[in-house]
Amino acid sequence: MPKVDTKTFYKASLQKYAQTPKGVQWNSLFSQQTRFEALVHLLPDDLSLYTLVDAGCGFGDLYTFLQTRNKLPKKYIGIDCLDFMCSIASRNTQQTIIYEDILHPKQLPVADFYICSGALNTLSKFESYLFIQNCYQHARVGVVFNALYGSKKSQTYNYFNTQDIENLQQTLQVDTVQMYEGYIDNDITLGFFKKN
Repeated sequence: MPKVDTKTFYKASLQKYAQTPKGVQWNSLFSQQTRFEALVHLLPDDLSLYTLVDAGCGFGDLYTFLQTRNKLPKKYIGIDCLDFMCSIASRNTQQTIIYEDILHPKQLPVADFYICSGALNTLSKFESYLFIQNCYQHARVGVVFNALYGSKKSQTYNYFNTQDIENLQQTLQVDTVQMYEGYIDNDITLGFFKKN
């Protein structure tokens, strides 16, 4: 079970904060964009050669972020498990947005990269592993994701520690792991990459 009821949690955020970073549970625009920068740090410089799936795309803000920096991929696909988020992302990006639960998918698209920013925060540890596993299986090159990091315990949010990362790496038999940290307290960005 997720730590919170996802639909209720994000509907309440949307009603309170509208289509802002706080509407998808970021502390601020700075916090959201700093995490996006961390994701880009682990991706190839020229994304125009690659297809990219934004797993848990929310409003499609990652697409807009990439667009403003002239770093759009060859093809962008957003996926979200909330229908109202899919509608908003579709309007905001004019790209392919799929209404799908990555934890229990009927069919996920294959892409070079799966990217996830923030979607793991309210899942249980088991669900986070399953989410990343499903993304990794459908990525040709790899998965880049950020997560809350540390030994903190929370009723709402899910934190990864070093042992969790090592366990996940071993379970998925990840070939190469890249880590990026220090950009925000208690946050980490990871790249799980396959052999070329």
